[in-house]
Amino acid sequence: MNELFNLAGKTAIVTGGAGYLGKAVSEGLAEAGATVYIVSSNEMKCRDLAEKIAKKTASKCFGKYIDIRKEASVKTCFHQIFEAAGSIDILVNNAAFSSPGPLITMSEEDWLEGMDGTINGTFRCTKAVLPYMMDQKRGSIINMSSMYGVVSPNPEVYGDSGMDNPANYGAGKAAINQFTRYIACHYGKHGIRANTVSPGPFPNPSVQANTNFIKRLEEKNPLGRIGKPEDLKGIMVLLASAASAYITGENISVDGGWTAW
Repeated sequence: MNELFNLAGKTAIVTGGAGYLGKAVSEGLAEAGATVYIVSSNEMKCRDLAEKIAKKTASKCFGKYIDIRKEASVKTCFHQIFEAAGSIDILVNNAAFSSPGPLITMSEEDWLEGMDGTINGTFRCTKAVLPYMMDQKRGSIINMSSMYGVVSPNPEVYGDSGMDNPANYGAGKAAINQFTRYIACHYGKHGIRANTVSPGPFPNPSVQANTNFIKRLEEKNPLGRIGKPEDLKGIMVLLASAASAYITGENISVDGGWTAW
């Protein structure tokens, strides 16, 4: 059983891997034995985290620069990783950014920026990694979606908090779910699997400062609590490893039951 989940000898890339959720994903893959490349537009932050994880897990970890908005940057980053590691076995498309605001006042420019930070970034990274995985005849692509790629934000939950989730974010995440199914169906014959993970309520520490809002999130959730970053470790190792060898084209919600209502 331990061998099924063992990632020793595998090379993983985690985009946005030094962020609030990305940090746990990067650490979980390293704990399972993978060599992990933590990449984002903040190279120093990635390198600092990589050094800490390497010391903690004894796995090899590296930090590198990538700009998911630019095809050339993505291709350069992945080429350098392949040259150094000899393979790219796992890609976690975790990096994202959005352009918040009410739909009624959102400019087309803001709408498109939000789409660029979700589905377009995932597209660029997936397109760049496919040639390596096709040559290897193996690979696991894990795309980070959201509960809001499955269901709509409930305005009642946000109340008078002043917060909301923008329409372009959910639309972009829903597009990632469909894009993942496309990759699974068109590239499975090359030994490539593609799955999506949809986190539920995982508010970052600054949002958690609003205790009334957090209380409403917890009351709506069947498990009665918000998510902790480490709740994502298990599912990521599962989908990256041989334990999920016959799983592809799936969206798995890690949301405490949020989307089960």
